[in-house]
Amino acid sequence: MAHAFMTDLANALEARGIGTLRYQFPYMESGSKRPDPPALCHATIRAAVEEAKKQAPGVKLIAGGKSFGGRMTSQAQAAKALPDVRGLAFVGFPLHPAKKPSTERATHLSDVKIPMLFLQGTRDDLADLTLLEPIVEKLGTSATLNHIEAADHSFHVLARSGRNDKEVMEELADAIANWAATI
Repeated sequence: MAHAFMTDLANALEARGIGTLRYQFPYMESGSKRPDPPALCHATIRAAVEEAKKQAPGVKLIAGGKSFGGRMTSQAQAAKALPDVRGLAFVGFPLHPAKKPSTERATHLSDVKIPMLFLQGTRDDLADLTLLEPIVEKLGTSATLNHIEAADHSFHVLARSGRNDKEVMEELADAIANWAATI
């Protein structure tokens, strides 16, 4: 949660009037590289949502996360609605492992009954857009996909793209703020 990307995104969202509650999964807290089982991740997400409700009563809640955190949040929501959460925002949804295109990690998304925002780099090795676009289209009006031009899974851009990481961060924050205003 203290990673520079997460800090920068939280700051960019704050500048747009959106507060964030960052948290870590237990495996990250302990320094392990092996992710916790999904049930523990889902419980961690539910605890974070409860804490957000305590810290900011009456505020419209959006849950989500970067990569694995976003996927675990969508699974938790699909299994049982997160209380008072009105939408899910995914910053780099990890549709499949690198160089192993598949759609199995998206099967639960049809069970999510609240709006979803997918922010995906066009160079993301963990989300082949030719696979993700039809999934989002099939989800209908509840799902929005924003392409982040020339960005990879970490939302880095090549210098030759004519853009820089700070511009991409601003684009991410603008996209989340604009989407949040619609739900």
